[in-house]
Amino acid sequence: MMTRGEAPADGPYAVLFEPVEVGPVTLRNRFYATPQCSGFGADRPHAQAYHRAMKAAGGFAVVHTEWCAIHPEADEWPAVTGRLWDEDDARNLGLMVEMVHAEGALAGVQLGFNGAHSENLETRRPARGITQVPSNTFHFHSCYEMTEAEIVELQGFYVEAALRAREVGFDVINVCANENAGIPLQFLMRAYNRRDDRYGGPFENRARFLLELLERLRGALGDSCALTVRLAVETHHDGDLGMRPEHEARRVIEMADDLVDLWDLEVTGRSMAEWGESAGPSRFHREGYQLAAVEKARSATAKPVVNVGRFVHPEAMVDAVRRGVIDLVGMARPGIADPFLPTKIRENRVDEIRECIGCNICISRYEQKATIVCTQNATIGEEYRRGWNPERFEPAADADRDVLVIGAGPAGMECALVLARRGMRRVHLVDRERELGGHLRWVTQLPGLGEWARVVDYRKIALAKLRNATFVPGTELSAADVLEYGAELVVVANGSSWARDGLNGFDHAPIRGADASLPHVLVPEQVMVEGKPVPDGPVLVYDCEGYYMAASLAERLAREGREVTFVTPFAEVAPYMDYTLEAIGMNRLLRGLGVALVPQHRVAEVAAGAVRGHHVHDEAADVEWPVAATVLCTQRVSDAHLFRTLEADPEGLEQAGIEGLYRIGDCFVPRIAAESVFEGHRLGREIDSPDPSEPLGFPRERLLV
Repeated sequence: MMTRGEAPADGPYAVLFEPVEVGPVTLRNRFYATPQCSGFGADRPHAQAYHRAMKAAGGFAVVHTEWCAIHPEADEWPAVTGRLWDEDDARNLGLMVEMVHAEGALAGVQLGFNGAHSENLETRRPARGITQVPSNTFHFHSCYEMTEAEIVELQGFYVEAALRAREVGFDVINVCANENAGIPLQFLMRAYNRRDDRYGGPFENRARFLLELLERLRGALGDSCALTVRLAVETHHDGDLGMRPEHEARRVIEMADDLVDLWDLEVTGRSMAEWGESAGPSRFHREGYQLAAVEKARSATAKPVVNVGRFVHPEAMVDAVRRGVIDLVGMARPGIADPFLPTKIRENRVDEIRECIGCNICISRYEQKATIVCTQNATIGEEYRRGWNPERFEPAADADRDVLVIGAGPAGMECALVLARRGMRRVHLVDRERELGGHLRWVTQLPGLGEWARVVDYRKIALAKLRNATFVPGTELSAADVLEYGAELVVVANGSSWARDGLNGFDHAPIRGADASLPHVLVPEQVMVEGKPVPDGPVLVYDCEGYYMAASLAERLAREGREVTFVTPFAEVAPYMDYTLEAIGMNRLLRGLGVALVPQHRVAEVAAGAVRGHHVHDEAADVEWPVAATVLCTQRVSDAHLFRTLEADPEGLEQAGIEGLYRIGDCFVPRIAAESVFEGHRLGREIDSPDPSEPLGFPRERLLV
């Protein structure tokens, strides 16, 4: 399919809207939505299609599927990825092609086979690999070493999958050779390839599989599709065990350049578990962080080059293009946070972009085998089942009502914004603090989390543009104040706070001696907001939550020169960070700062001068830590008093003319910010439903008998 070109936009970003030829196809601009997991795959064809089509509607020139398994031997279940095992899978993905084409964009598909990392839990097939080396990511999982005949057979699997994709209209066929997952990359790397035949040993032999594969794909596809490769140019291995941009990457690019229409170059880690080097969290990686490595390999090809690097600022995109490092701006997470990013740049509405914050909550859902979510964009993944479009809001049927939203944290801000966009008569967002943001006002002051402030910044700018939205700062409302306020609809979103007595999910009880009114016991708000002094001497940070708070406070205290001990009942430090791809980096960071990490231990008593506890599997294994201060990050407790007081007075609500009382966010249940934003958004979208407190149903894509 040939798409129409776009007349370059005026102004400094014009270069981003020039058409680019990629083999037999022409991209209408330089915005390239790279392969990105969604949790929809071929199993939920409507959700897949609507999700990808939204990016096409937002102005991307090409939109890809996620990684698609080419054969039952590449089974990723229970993770829901794309599949091209047969014509039925292709037909399901064909709906995406139709919808993407209808928006004027090209459709791309990524072909994947993970070799040693193919668990095959559904198909129960043995995994074929290059050498019989167990997976360094999936426990107790190995593979068998392919014969040369089986290697040729595997190349045939790729060709068959590519032809299925072409048959349903895909314009771009991408070969996965990145993130230690694609078997073409594994062939290239000594870390995986220990063969001594014509596919192993010298680099020319290790490159043979990819070269033969590309020759066969080119022969089968001809000029009907663009043929591209997503290649890891840097894998951070020692010596020549992996890929280095100035060595192995340049050599294979030069060897295969005449077979490829475009190179999608990226950086990854030493194992599949370290693909956080590819999808780098903002805690460790800034915008465009991969460009230095890509630039070292760039001159090896005459073909267009694309790279992801969490680009959000058009100035950075323009600079990378003008310097010749890339020809196309690759995006996954920034296009999740704002599918209409290209259009907003084109129309010079840069201040309206929902900039990706790099929290990797989107990735966390894939890692948990679930469907995609986003902290910034509550509509992601809801395009089909709820019919949500991030840029479209229908007028509310009850728009003649006034709404009072109490609490200007993530949930309250989002709810107020959606309600105002739906045309409610007046929306007052009231908070006891002077600034918007709720807990994000101070969370963003923790080390590495500064970019999370974009959640607040976007909503602050958007609310300021709406004449029917008013922020009322520095005002704490009692139940009586709410009844007298005069709003017909009341939304309580006043958040939560950290337990000051050590209440936690492991013991379901407070901790003996834990009392944050004492000088030697602190909770996060006291450290970050209230300015409570941390006594001089060693500090113990106790984590029962398992995400960013305790680890970030430990980092902050260590950087201040404190002697820090990190104790947690979990088997590892901050286990939720495994999902957000921060865990490996965070462990290395804390160890580098000298933090003593003590997993699998519970705290039983907090005293002045010492903390006592034991191993989670042996209560007789007592431990005592001599410390001057203890920081408790055990659990958050909802601030439910205001809502409960109002809820308990239905007569007062009726007399005050309050037709609806709702609660959202952490004051309901403390969760990740993405869920609070979603809850605020959902209530705003459904404020005129029969019962806004109860989410509307949605269609489920499932087999029925």
